[in-house]
Amino acid sequence: MDYSTQDPTSENIDLKDIISGYTKHWKWFALSTLVALLMAYVFIRYATPQYAAAAKIQIMDEKNAAGGLDLFKDLDMLGGGKNLVMDEIELIGSRSNFIDVVRELKLNTKIWVLGNVISTELYIDPPINLNFIAQDSTLYNAKYDFFITLSSSTTFGYSEEEDKPVKVYSFGKNITTPIGDIVITPNLGSLERFKDRKLKVSVRPIDEVGLAYKGKILISNTDDKSNIVDIHLEDPIEEKAIHIVNSLIRIYNENAIEDKQIIADRTSKFINDRIADIAGNLSTVDQSAQDFKTEKGVTDIAAETNINLSVGAANQQELAAARNQLNMAASMSGLVDQQSGYEVLPANVGGPAISSTVAQYNQLVLERKRLLKSSNEKNPIIVNLDQQINGLKRSLSSSLKSTVNNLGMTVNSLSGQQSRFNSKIYSSPKNERALRDITRKQQTTEELYLYLLTKREESQIAVASQSPKSKTIDDAYSVSRLPVSPKKNVIYLASLIFGLLVPFSVLYTKDLLDTKIHNMNSLEKLTSNTPVLGEIPRLAKKEEKLVIKEDRSVLAESLRIIRTNLDYLIKTKVSKNGKNNVVFVTSSVPGEGKTFLSTNLAMILASTNKKVLLVGADIRNPKLYTFFGGGNVDKLSKPSRNKDAGLTEYLYDNTLNIKDIINPMLVHHNTIDVVYSGRIPPNPAELLMSNRIKELFDEVSERYDYVIVDTAPLMVVTDTLLISQYADHLIYVTRAGVTENKAIGYPLKLQEEGKIKGLCFVVNDVKDANLGYGGQYGYGYGKSQKKWWKF
Repeated sequence: MDYSTQDPTSENIDLKDIISGYTKHWKWFALSTLVALLMAYVFIRYATPQYAAAAKIQIMDEKNAAGGLDLFKDLDMLGGGKNLVMDEIELIGSRSNFIDVVRELKLNTKIWVLGNVISTELYIDPPINLNFIAQDSTLYNAKYDFFITLSSSTTFGYSEEEDKPVKVYSFGKNITTPIGDIVITPNLGSLERFKDRKLKVSVRPIDEVGLAYKGKILISNTDDKSNIVDIHLEDPIEEKAIHIVNSLIRIYNENAIEDKQIIADRTSKFINDRIADIAGNLSTVDQSAQDFKTEKGVTDIAAETNINLSVGAANQQELAAARNQLNMAASMSGLVDQQSGYEVLPANVGGPAISSTVAQYNQLVLERKRLLKSSNEKNPIIVNLDQQINGLKRSLSSSLKSTVNNLGMTVNSLSGQQSRFNSKIYSSPKNERALRDITRKQQTTEELYLYLLTKREESQIAVASQSPKSKTIDDAYSVSRLPVSPKKNVIYLASLIFGLLVPFSVLYTKDLLDTKIHNMNSLEKLTSNTPVLGEIPRLAKKEEKLVIKEDRSVLAESLRIIRTNLDYLIKTKVSKNGKNNVVFVTSSVPGEGKTFLSTNLAMILASTNKKVLLVGADIRNPKLYTFFGGGNVDKLSKPSRNKDAGLTEYLYDNTLNIKDIINPMLVHHNTIDVVYSGRIPPNPAELLMSNRIKELFDEVSERYDYVIVDTAPLMVVTDTLLISQYADHLIYVTRAGVTENKAIGYPLKLQEEGKIKGLCFVVNDVKDANLGYGGQYGYGYGKSQKKWWKF
């Protein structure tokens, strides 16, 4: 046998050894995997399947979406710029839109058919129709559940709790509830299918339901540079998911059209008001011309002032245009100053800068109105919008006043020029001059009147030709006829991985934190060049603790291996004194099996017809007597000796001879001599320092083939070190799962210091799975064993 051991500092990793450390626990892996797969099966069996609906739309830019509204480009009614796709995605997924969807599809009221484990929602063709008498404002904020039992085609049972007795009602009768009266009517097409079944009716606030669907839907942009938007929703009912997506798209488009309608209506009202004012002015001017001609009898204009009139006419046109712009700007300024709330303003009634400001102002006002549908004026976003609107309003008012001032100066300048022309014309007949003034005023008023009539018609055409803000590429459709969740393959695979990972993690953590010795292989990695004689298997409670003659148990075979290795050490070690046959057995602490090994080693040595003496040198905590009492002893010889004397008595009583303390025994057909520890002395260390101990070992070493000495634990007391000089071999017993790795360093250090000699190790209490090198090779050769699958 090669007693060289692996260097404990070696970094080599034996992959096969690591894998075998896990495979020997295959039962735990199999059990964990089975449990995980069963849990996955139960989850899939009772999980509510989810179906997916998807739709695809294209966000239209302002030119494409406005259609006929680009006729308002002069007035800049709809503002400029292209709406960002991400902003439109936020608008599509707004809370107010989902509340409108819930209100339209009546999703706040659900009918469930109760099952033993899970309940199923009835969306298409339910067996009953619900009619709520209460006002919508009450119903939309209600939270109420009640139960219906369909007993016949004319009556049903009603209860507010599932397990309470029902009250029978006829279909069509009023039922008084905390949320108002309810009238329930049958749906004859599907009533029979649910006869004697219990239904649950659930009413929830629409904002709560809307927020729930808002959290479930997925709205995304296919590409950063694309206007295509994908809408995806999962729901237990396939048809419901399709209806919700389609309804959401339609409501989004209707809201966009409604926003444009508000601006168009506001502009039309402004134009109509101006037309009414100008129509009155035009009628007055026409009446003045008629009265003048009738009174003065004027029928034609003299040609003598054509040159002056031509020049004056051009100047008059400029003056009229300036006055027209001044009137428009003054009217707009007055409208802005008089407006106390947040209403949209007419667009394109000033210069480009004013038109741009008006467009921004209208956009913010519309955004504020939309947000107020689902919020209040104290919302930080609303407050921020109010500040921006007020700032734009002040800027617009300032710009309009500046424009009015500039146009006033222009009108004054043109009026001055016109006065110079008139001074020349006034040299003509007074009647001609007066008639010319009336005619020019008439022309100016008429031009403005016709201009506004044209814009009004364009406005009506634009409103009639409005198109949605988005184009539907794909209406909502079912992604798959099969449920998209739960995904069976994924869940089973995840469960399988989880089932394998749990025991692996436990074992890995256990190995990571493990600092104990488990078998001969793990011990050899720590003992450098110190030999390991073997390992002793763990015994069950009912198994015999003492080997017998011709014993073929695993314990006996392991002891025979230890005996063989010990004989090899005895024969190969050169000794100057005696037979080299004194073997001390010790351990780190009590309970590691040194007495058990001492006794059984003596028995297995005696089975070869050798003379064996077993000495109990652990005089502080003697345990030998526990193995040789009762039925274990077949025959006890009784020579003339002191039957109460042991090692302790021999050491302090010089009158006792060695033969007085030896107990010849016949145990299970094996002859063995035993020296018990004797009484527990008050000074065990001093007693072991007696010269008589040397005399004892010298004499018994010559008389016996083997002397096995059960000594005290090495790390607890100093007793063993006091007598270690008399040992030819010292067997250090470690216990699997108990002895710490660092405890092995103590005897190795003592050997290096020369305090002990002949050190070797034995591992006790090794699990069957760990016997041999990593559990790969065990004992019990020649013994028939059942296969693992046979019980």
